Amino acid sequence: MSILKYKLIPQSKDEKIGITIPLNIAFVNLADIASCNISAREAVKLIASSIDGPVGINVIDMDCVTTTSDGIMTEGTVVLMAAGDRGKINPDFGILEMEEIPYSEELIREEPHLKQWEMYPGKRLFRGPNPKKKLIPVHNVVITGRAGNNNSATEMMNIVTMEEILLPILGQLEIMRDGNIVVGNTGEVISVGIGMTIAEKFGRIFPTRQYKAGDTAHGSGEYAKTLKRDIPIIAADKAVIAKQTIKALQFGMIPGKDIGCSPLVLSIAKAMGLEIDLDNITDRAYAELASVGITKEWLREERIPLSADEVISKADTLVPGINNPRKFKASDITLLKEIEI
Repeated sequence: MSILKYKLIPQSKDEKIGITIPLNIAFVNLADIASCNISAREAVKLIASSIDGPVGINVIDMDCVTTTSDGIMTEGTVVLMAAGDRGKINPDFGILEMEEIPYSEELIREEPHLKQWEMYPGKRLFRGPNPKKKLIPVHNVVITGRAGNNNSATEMMNIVTMEEILLPILGQLEIMRDGNIVVGNTGEVISVGIGMTIAEKFGRIFPTRQYKAGDTAHGSGEYAKTLKRDIPIIAADKAVIAKQTIKALQFGMIPGKDIGCSPLVLSIAKAMGLEIDLDNITDRAYAELASVGITKEWLREERIPLSADEVISKADTLVPGINNPRKFKASDITLLKEIEI
């Protein structure tokens, strides 16, 4: 007999964590699936069958690499996502694999942020699904009943109540590591930052290379800060985010040129006195950044640079984003579940 383990954040209106969890959220490690000698598809079906209500299910491989929406590379990512309800997964619309992206010199030329791959030798790269293999709805979503798992498993929705929750990939990885997370409302800064993507093939949101570093996918001016402002979010602790961002910056990634111009990346680069390609940031992006107080003039202001350790230690105040944040250990909000096979 084998035991399949997974982590569950139950659907709830939980006063303890201060946000609404609109559906059940399950995370399962690909290594735990392999230890049971079953496939990832079989595993998510077993998990769905153990939960009566709507559930989003993310299969995470901790031994590969991915990029955040603004181009920061990190270890671990979702390699399969599913949506279930009342114990079932829709066989046509409820399950989807992410596409492995093989290394090539041409790929690095097209996507300069992937130079970071040198820091992770031998690691396989995954981001979003391949629309040439299966017709995929806009924003890479899977749906079963009331459950929607969207943007390649980084945003989930209860389709009946229309309540959403954001799950940035770094936060999911902290949950898998039993690390430190922050829970709150997304707020205006992250709402703007979500649009500051980089051009990627099979990206988590866009399947083609649509918006290069320095531009915004939103293009909605001051309205951008309201798009996700009030949605709950479960994110990595800001010190974790700062550490991963600094790793990319110190490797030589330039905000606005190689990686995205999100408020988070710009704030850390400015604090450390590192180069920002101010002239490559578009007027559309500056309009959205200015709505949350980040202007070209502010970015040009001189200041005494902080060290990496100083930025990490002061991350809660230096890294913008998340309203009414509450800090937790991942184990404080997750249940460890087991299924006998």
